Amino acid sequence: MTQVIDFLESFNSVTVIIRLLLAGFLGGVIGLEREKYKRPAGFRTHILVCLGASMTSLIAQYIVINLELSSDAARIPAQVISGLGFLGVGTILTKGRDHIVGLTTAAGIWAVGTIGIATGFGFYVGACTCTVIVLIATSVLYTLENDKRERRKNVEIYIELRDENKVNSFLKILEKDFKAKNFMVVASRSGRMDHIGIEAIFPINNGEGGYELLDDLVALDDVIYAIESAPKKLS
Repeated sequence: MTQVIDFLESFNSVTVIIRLLLAGFLGGVIGLEREKYKRPAGFRTHILVCLGASMTSLIAQYIVINLELSSDAARIPAQVISGLGFLGVGTILTKGRDHIVGLTTAAGIWAVGTIGIATGFGFYVGACTCTVIVLIATSVLYTLENDKRERRKNVEIYIELRDENKVNSFLKILEKDFKAKNFMVVASRSGRMDHIGIEAIFPINNGEGGYELLDDLVALDDVIYAIESAPKKLS
């Protein structure tokens, strides 16, 4: 067993092939998971990134060991880490004012690059362990996080007040006690000139109906009535 480990950690033609094949395999495993969720960088991209990063480590070792040139073996692979940052930027998109997608894919590409570097240097345990952890983070934890998000949704509610002078204080109550957002003061739907309307977004659980929330709102002072306008899911 010790002899096998020593052989795998040595630098020769056979281990070069083994490391490149392992890099392609580990990158492909992560890429398949990304492909499953229709992400911008998928199967082929992750394989190429992992292979390229692994090759830089192998080139660095070849220069030092075979060519016997005085060089830092970590210098070439170090450039991969910064270079992958530019590649990852291409997968990040901004949707709306505060919704960004692609960050996980960008981070995954960066992680795959480090896995490739590790395989190139023969750090098999680190590369394989990191691959497993990346898969857990992108697949298992994503499912848990997505389930939690799906249990939450937003509802848009219209509230009519009988006193327009109480709007500011009422908005503070909605924000503090009901976690409401996106307030909009509008004309009263009843047509009463002395009334004022407020439209706001309220978070609720899927397991809960909006009826409890409406009852709580109607129970507030100066509220004439409250009605749900258009439920919206969280992005």
